[in-house]
Order: sequence, then C-alpha cells, then structure tokens
Amino acid sequence: MLSRLRDGVGRLFAPLARGLLRIGVSPDAVTITGTLGVMVAALWLFPLGYLFAGTMVCWFFAMSDAVDGLMARMSGRSGPWGAFLDSTLDRFADAAIFTGILLWLVGRGDDPLGAGFALACLVLGSIVPYARARAEGLGMTASVGIAERADRLTAVLTAAGLVGLGVTPALLTVVLGLLAVASAVTVVQRMVTVRRQSRPAVAG
Repeated sequence: MLSRLRDGVGRLFAPLARGLLRIGVSPDAVTITGTLGVMVAALWLFPLGYLFAGTMVCWFFAMSDAVDGLMARMSGRSGPWGAFLDSTLDRFADAAIFTGILLWLVGRGDDPLGAGFALACLVLGSIVPYARARAEGLGMTASVGIAERADRLTAVLTAAGLVGLGVTPALLTVVLGLLAVASAVTVVQRMVTVRRQSRPAVAG
C-alpha cells in the first residue's frame, strides 16, 4: 500500500522534482531530509503524545521519499549508491517510529504489553531486512514474507493516527502485537527460503 501511495505522490510531485533539480538540489539531499523529518517527528511528537500530528508529519516525509527516486531517474543518477543510501536511511526512519511509540507507551505506564510489542517490533524490524540483505550478499534471495516494510509502516502509522484522534489505545497494542508476530514469521520464512536454496550447495 505504501509503495502504491508513494508512486502516486511521485507522479503528483513530478513538477516539484523538476524544480528541485533546476535549483541544484540533489536526490541524496531529499533522501536525507525525508529521513530526518520522519526521525524528528517520531522521536519528538510521539513521546509527547501528539500521535495524530506525528503520524501526519511522518506520512508527509514518507511520501516525499518517492521524490528522490523520481529526481534520480529524471537526472540519470539512478544507481547502486542511491539505492544503498535510501535503504540504509529507511532503517533509521523505521527505528525512530517504533522508538517514538515505545517511549509514549512507557511514559503512559499502563500498557506494559503494548510497550513489549513495540520493543519486539523495533528489534524484529531490523532483523527482517538484514535477513534479506544477508541472503542476497550470499547470492541467494529472501524476498518472501508477510510483513514487508510498507505493510508494517502503514499498519502502525494508521493505528497511531487513529489513537491520536481518540480511538482506544488498545487498538495500537493489538496492531503492534500482530506486527510483532508477523515480523517473526517473516524472519522464519526467510530463513527457510535460504535454507532451501543452500541445500544443493551443502549436498555438493
């Protein structure tokens, strides 16, 4: 869902991408700015309880992340470096979102289960992409899973935004619990996939 939304935003902001290129702004600068925007919003607004405002700001910068790719294609700068930078900074943004929510839950002090789920999502959120990257580094693939990054961010930001509008915080706890389970299943799925691909090499 997030990828489709970002594609739509990319088409909508094509004139903005061209304008930024004309004034000398690089795609890397947009990538870095978008990540910093998400991190500041998540680590500042979420812990203070401004869940809806934090969600809206995070969505804005998450959608603007499509602009850097658009700029790279327009300027002919698409390449390994841009993909590496984008993927690496995504880890910072993801960690900031779950950390901000974790800090809010800990600050409330009445939902240890939700805080535990948020911590699990934070940890597993780094393992899921690592498993794929490590597999690809070994010449295999591990792009399977029921909890891709876009799915995790869409679910947690939607839940946080609704809680910020007055929906019971239990909704966020349930969503975090489901995401923790889905992330753990995704890690297992990727391990099984890599194991299957490695069997011929082991047998040989």
